[in-house]
Amino acid sequence: MIEQLREAVCGLHAELVRYNLVAWTAGNVSGRVPGEDLFVIKPSGVSYDDLTPASMVVCDLDGNVVEGEHAPSSDTAAHAYVYRHMPEVGGVVHTHSTYASAWAARGEPIPCVLTAMADEFGGEIPIGPFALIGGDDIGRGIVEVLSGHRSPAVLMQNHGVFTIGGSAKAAVKAAVMCEDVARTVHVSRQLGEPLPIKQDDVDRLYDRYQNVYGQRSSR
Repeated sequence: MIEQLREAVCGLHAELVRYNLVAWTAGNVSGRVPGEDLFVIKPSGVSYDDLTPASMVVCDLDGNVVEGEHAPSSDTAAHAYVYRHMPEVGGVVHTHSTYASAWAARGEPIPCVLTAMADEFGGEIPIGPFALIGGDDIGRGIVEVLSGHRSPAVLMQNHGVFTIGGSAKAAVKAAVMCEDVARTVHVSRQLGEPLPIKQDDVDRLYDRYQNVYGQRSSR
């Protein structure tokens, strides 16, 4: 199972590059090992072109390295904190994607003015507190904001995007969608004031997307 997750997490990093969510070696994906108090995460400072399944690092839920020849991501403590306190989370992603990070730099949530936002996020994309990298302060902010919130994404003030999901793939999808709507809402605000969506309609859109949309057997 760990080897399969190493391959999956390694491959998902290519999606961050594909969707222009990262630059140089910034950003990371992690995935929880099912049934174990372990997760797999990107090594620190390694080029995306050089990532392999073998270079992924296995850590326990305190962020200690269990397997791997590299030092883990500088965000490992944040990921570990999320996994310890949100047992439903199977994947965590961090990016500095341009438009979403611009909202984070302003300390401003992205308002729910698109049906795609209602579908995926169930409302606005919230802002988390400013926190320094290296310890678990970022993880604490993520958990504080997203616990009980429908959004799988949070904009950490002056920093960037963190997303969660039932799997690493789901967290990557949330990161892709977060940047997409951040860009669209930004452009909309250059043209005028975006129109909010009524809460009842947001609720109906979210329920439809989460429970009806798509091929149910494959979700």
